Amino acid sequence: MDPTAEAEFTECVSARSDAWLRVAYLLCGNRPDAEDLLQTALVKTYLAYPRLRAKEALDAYVRRTLVTTHISIWRRPARRREFAVDTPPEPGVPTEIDLTETITQRDALWTALGRLGKRQRAVVVLRFYEDLTEAQVAEALGVTVGTVKSQTARALATLRRQSGLSQALRTPEVTP
Repeated sequence: MDPTAEAEFTECVSARSDAWLRVAYLLCGNRPDAEDLLQTALVKTYLAYPRLRAKEALDAYVRRTLVTTHISIWRRPARRREFAVDTPPEPGVPTEIDLTETITQRDALWTALGRLGKRQRAVVVLRFYEDLTEAQVAEALGVTVGTVKSQTARALATLRRQSGLSQALRTPEVTP
Protein backbone atom coordinates (compact mmCIF):
# COMPACT_ATOMS: atom_id res chain seq x y z
CA MET A 1 0.00 0.00 0.00
CA ASP A 2 1.33 3.43 -0.83
CA PRO A 3 2.16 5.77 2.08
CA THR A 4 -0.72 8.16 1.34
CA ALA A 5 -3.32 5.39 1.37
CA GLU A 6 -1.79 3.91 4.51
CA ALA A 7 -1.99 7.30 6.24
CA GLU A 8 -5.66 7.65 5.19
CA PHE A 9 -6.42 4.18 6.50
CA THR A 10 -4.63 4.82 9.81
CA GLU A 11 -6.44 8.13 10.28
CA CYS A 12 -9.84 6.54 9.64
CA VAL A 13 -9.10 3.64 12.01
CA SER A 14 -8.03 6.08 14.73
CA ALA A 15 -11.23 8.07 14.32
CA ARG A 16 -13.68 5.14 14.13
CA SER A 17 -12.11 2.28 16.12
CA ASP A 18 -14.11 3.00 19.30
CA ALA A 19 -17.41 2.85 17.39
CA TRP A 20 -16.36 -0.35 15.60
CA LEU A 21 -15.32 -1.90 18.92
CA ARG A 22 -18.79 -1.16 20.33
CA VAL A 23 -20.39 -2.93 17.36
CA ALA A 24 -18.03 -5.87 17.80
CA TYR A 25 -18.85 -5.98 21.51
CA LEU A 26 -22.56 -6.11 20.80
CA LEU A 27 -22.01 -8.91 18.30
CA CYS A 28 -19.76 -10.98 20.61
CA GLY A 29 -21.09 -10.13 24.04
CA ASN A 30 -17.68 -9.67 25.69
CA ARG A 31 -14.73 -7.36 25.28
CA PRO A 32 -11.88 -9.84 24.64
CA ASP A 33 -13.76 -11.54 21.79
CA ALA A 34 -14.84 -8.14 20.47
CA GLU A 35 -11.22 -6.92 20.41
CA ASP A 36 -10.15 -10.08 18.56
CA LEU A 37 -13.01 -9.71 16.10
CA LEU A 38 -12.19 -6.06 15.42
CA GLN A 39 -8.51 -6.84 14.97
CA THR A 40 -9.31 -9.58 12.46
CA ALA A 41 -11.75 -7.34 10.60
CA LEU A 42 -9.21 -4.50 10.44
CA VAL A 43 -6.53 -6.83 9.06
CA LYS A 44 -8.93 -8.00 6.36
CA THR A 45 -9.91 -4.41 5.61
CA TYR A 46 -6.29 -3.27 5.47
CA LEU A 47 -5.51 -5.95 2.89
CA ALA A 48 -8.55 -4.96 0.81
CA TYR A 49 -8.13 -1.18 1.22
CA PRO A 50 -6.20 -0.55 -2.02
CA ARG A 51 -9.03 -2.26 -3.96
CA LEU A 52 -11.81 -0.15 -2.43
CA ARG A 53 -13.18 2.24 -5.00
CA ALA A 54 -15.05 4.50 -2.59
CA LYS A 55 -12.77 5.23 0.35
CA GLU A 56 -15.66 7.02 2.10
CA ALA A 57 -17.42 3.64 2.31
CA LEU A 58 -14.73 2.28 4.65
CA ASP A 59 -17.04 2.52 7.66
CA ALA A 60 -19.68 0.34 6.01
CA TYR A 61 -17.00 -2.04 4.74
CA VAL A 62 -15.59 -2.56 8.24
CA ARG A 63 -19.08 -3.10 9.71
CA ARG A 64 -19.82 -5.69 7.02
CA THR A 65 -16.45 -7.36 7.66
CA LEU A 66 -17.20 -7.46 11.40
CA VAL A 67 -20.52 -9.18 10.81
CA THR A 68 -19.28 -11.66 8.21
CA THR A 69 -16.19 -12.53 10.24
CA HIS A 70 -18.32 -13.03 13.35
CA ILE A 71 -20.69 -15.30 11.42
CA SER A 72 -17.80 -17.29 9.94
CA ILE A 73 -16.42 -17.91 13.43
CA TRP A 74 -19.60 -19.60 14.66
CA ARG A 75 -19.82 -21.67 11.49
CA ARG A 76 -16.54 -23.39 12.30
CA PRO A 77 -16.76 -26.99 13.41
CA ALA A 78 -17.49 -27.37 17.13
CA ARG A 79 -14.17 -29.01 17.87
CA ARG A 80 -12.37 -25.75 17.08
CA ARG A 81 -14.69 -23.47 19.06
CA GLU A 82 -14.70 -22.39 22.65
CA PHE A 83 -17.97 -22.59 24.53
CA ALA A 84 -19.16 -20.45 27.40
CA VAL A 85 -20.64 -22.18 30.41
CA ASP A 86 -23.63 -21.09 32.46
CA THR A 87 -21.67 -20.89 35.70
CA PRO A 88 -18.11 -19.69 36.04
CA PRO A 89 -15.56 -22.18 37.38
CA GLU A 90 -14.88 -19.97 40.39
CA PRO A 91 -17.57 -18.31 42.48
CA GLY A 92 -17.88 -14.57 41.98
CA VAL A 93 -17.06 -12.08 44.68
CA PRO A 94 -20.23 -11.14 46.59
CA THR A 95 -21.07 -7.47 46.57
CA GLU A 96 -23.32 -5.38 48.75
CA ILE A 97 -24.53 -3.16 45.90
CA ASP A 98 -28.27 -2.53 45.73
CA LEU A 99 -29.27 -3.10 42.10
CA THR A 100 -31.91 -0.80 40.72
CA GLU A 101 -34.71 -1.82 38.40
CA THR A 102 -32.91 -0.22 35.45
CA ILE A 103 -29.81 -2.35 35.97
CA THR A 104 -31.94 -5.45 36.35
CA GLN A 105 -33.75 -4.71 33.09
CA ARG A 106 -30.49 -4.00 31.28
CA ASP A 107 -29.00 -7.26 32.49
CA ALA A 108 -32.10 -9.17 31.40
CA LEU A 109 -31.90 -7.54 27.99
CA TRP A 110 -28.17 -8.33 27.63
CA THR A 111 -28.79 -11.93 28.58
CA ALA A 112 -31.64 -12.22 26.09
CA LEU A 113 -29.52 -10.55 23.38
CA GLY A 114 -26.76 -13.08 24.04
CA ARG A 115 -29.23 -15.93 23.47
CA LEU A 116 -30.26 -14.69 20.03
CA GLY A 117 -28.86 -16.41 16.99
CA LYS A 118 -25.88 -14.74 15.35
CA ARG A 119 -27.87 -13.43 12.37
CA GLN A 120 -30.69 -12.06 14.53
CA ARG A 121 -28.18 -10.44 16.88
CA ALA A 122 -26.41 -8.86 13.90
CA VAL A 123 -29.71 -7.49 12.58
CA VAL A 124 -30.67 -6.04 15.97
CA VAL A 125 -27.23 -4.48 16.52
CA LEU A 126 -27.05 -2.92 13.06
CA ARG A 127 -30.70 -1.85 13.00
CA PHE A 128 -31.11 -0.40 16.48
CA TYR A 129 -27.63 0.24 17.87
CA GLU A 130 -26.00 1.47 14.67
CA ASP A 131 -29.35 3.01 13.63
CA LEU A 132 -29.11 1.76 10.06
CA THR A 133 -32.16 1.56 7.82
CA GLU A 134 -33.54 -1.82 6.83
CA ALA A 135 -32.03 -1.36 3.37
CA GLN A 136 -28.60 -0.55 4.83
CA VAL A 137 -28.75 -3.59 7.12
CA ALA A 138 -29.77 -5.78 4.17
CA GLU A 139 -26.83 -4.47 2.15
CA ALA A 140 -24.41 -4.93 5.05
CA LEU A 141 -25.48 -8.52 5.60
CA GLY A 142 -25.97 -9.39 1.94
CA VAL A 143 -29.62 -10.36 2.40
CA THR A 144 -32.97 -8.98 1.25
CA VAL A 145 -34.92 -6.28 3.07
CA GLY A 146 -37.64 -8.87 3.71
CA THR A 147 -35.12 -11.07 5.50
CA VAL A 148 -34.07 -8.11 7.65
CA LYS A 149 -37.71 -7.40 8.52
CA SER A 150 -38.50 -11.00 9.41
CA GLN A 151 -35.28 -11.47 11.41
CA THR A 152 -35.96 -8.20 13.27
CA ALA A 153 -39.52 -9.24 14.12
CA ARG A 154 -38.39 -12.66 15.33
CA ALA A 155 -35.50 -11.19 17.32
CA LEU A 156 -37.71 -8.62 19.04
CA ALA A 157 -40.31 -11.27 19.87
CA THR A 158 -37.58 -13.48 21.35
CA LEU A 159 -36.13 -10.56 23.32
CA ARG A 160 -39.56 -9.68 24.69
CA ARG A 161 -40.25 -13.27 25.68
CA GLN A 162 -36.84 -14.00 27.22
CA SER A 163 -36.22 -10.70 28.99
CA GLY A 164 -39.74 -9.95 30.20
CA LEU A 165 -39.38 -6.38 28.95
CA SER A 166 -42.35 -6.21 26.59
CA GLN A 167 -42.95 -2.49 27.17
CA ALA A 168 -39.29 -1.52 26.76
CA LEU A 169 -39.04 -3.37 23.43
CA ARG A 170 -41.92 -1.88 21.52
CA THR A 171 -41.82 -2.55 17.81
CA PRO A 172 -41.19 0.66 15.83
CA GLU A 173 -43.98 2.07 13.70
CA VAL A 174 -44.23 0.26 10.40
CA THR A 175 -44.75 2.44 7.36
CA PRO A 176 -46.19 1.05 4.14
